[in-house]
Amino acid sequence: MDPMSVGQAPTLSDLLQQVGQGDERAFARLYDEAAARLHGLVCRVVVDRTLAEEVTQEVFLEIWRGSPGFDAGRGSALSWMFTIAHRKAVDRVRAVDASRRRDTAYTAEQNAPSYDSTAEQVDDRMRADRVRAAIGTLTGRQREAVELAYFEGLSHTEVADRLGIPLGTAKSRIRDGLLRLRDALGGES
Repeated sequence: MDPMSVGQAPTLSDLLQQVGQGDERAFARLYDEAAARLHGLVCRVVVDRTLAEEVTQEVFLEIWRGSPGFDAGRGSALSWMFTIAHRKAVDRVRAVDASRRRDTAYTAEQNAPSYDSTAEQVDDRMRADRVRAAIGTLTGRQREAVELAYFEGLSHTEVADRLGIPLGTAKSRIRDGLLRLRDALGGES
């Protein structure tokens, strides 16, 4: 017999079982009976009132969806709902905290002081000047072979073809040019 039809107030367990069968009226009564207590628990965990309201809505949605799986033999209806509420509240606190950490890390990364590019530009310019001066020490044939190989990216075979010389000669010019460059640059790589 349905406890609601006899005039007895149904227990939370009764209401929850009826909700599990899709009874919307029972869900409304369950909400009226348990909302304040569940919201209070969520507020204690979440602290932020607006977030607590959202989480409480999620809790009742979970209760609606999960009610068919409620087993009164395993515990009280209120304990079951408190477990859902607590889990949802803790999940939200963790999500908010993780989001805050990501935002803080992103902000720190975006606001990191940039290095002084002027010093790097001066250093690059000085190195380029040294390399140009070192290339000036090469013979015309060495310079031509080195420039084709390293500035145009040609293979040794392509350098030999472009210059119309044997492959061994192209390799020798490139090797000799690199050795002279190394000596001119003071052994720097």
